[in-house]
Amino acid sequence: MSNQPIVTEWSDRNQAKDAVRNTVWAILQHAHACRRDPVGHIPNFIGAEQAAERLTQLPIWQQAQVIKCNPDSPQMPVRLRALQAGKRLYMAVPRLTRKHCFVELTAEHLHQQNVPLEQAAQMKQALIYGRLVSFAEMQPIDLVIVGCVAAADDGGRTGKGAGFADLELAMLQQFGLVSPTTAIATTVHALQIADSVPLEPHDWPLDWIVTPETVIQTHSNFPRPTNINWQALQPKQLQKIPILRQLKREYESCEIEN
Repeated sequence: MSNQPIVTEWSDRNQAKDAVRNTVWAILQHAHACRRDPVGHIPNFIGAEQAAERLTQLPIWQQAQVIKCNPDSPQMPVRLRALQAGKRLYMAVPRLTRKHCFVELTAEHLHQQNVPLEQAAQMKQALIYGRLVSFAEMQPIDLVIVGCVAAADDGGRTGKGAGFADLELAMLQQFGLVSPTTAIATTVHALQIADSVPLEPHDWPLDWIVTPETVIQTHSNFPRPTNINWQALQPKQLQKIPILRQLKREYESCEIEN
């Protein structure tokens, strides 16, 4: 494996996390464990379908009626199984660039449009056939699925480094759509499980890690954030995410009043 540092769009925000991501990406490359080059991406790992199937065997899945899932390719089988099971599925618009920054998908609505569920589970097709919704239009979420580059059995996780998953969760919490007990899970390749992944105050830890071969319940004791960490935001995020600018104006207004 090359010792050359891997530089991506989101490098240099946290060197410890960069190191974990770079190690995992290199291991996956060396093992030919992904369908495409994983560097800079949530790895589209071989065995994603088996991991999704294993996830569906868990009570947290079977009891959930409303699921939020990331739009990345390795979680496409998760989105498909949610639709097949008749669950209401929310998927974030990539990079949250619209004011209505989530897409709602249900099998009933897709059947009315004669859209196959397998087609709608793909990210680009979901954006076409799903219904764009605001936070006010969404229902409380029972289970959150996030994409990971690396995950640790104590609940630590990291994505590509952009911070969108944590930001989405913080905003969902702000609107009362995610509670302190909402389960957070991921599906990954076994090679994506790291010994340790450093967590920061704005990070949301995992409750469950599912691989094609096994299930890990983390029992994480890392505290979940209680609000949006405005200090941790990147200037580009405020510039490009309309709903975030609105929430910041409201936050600053409350600060002035208090």
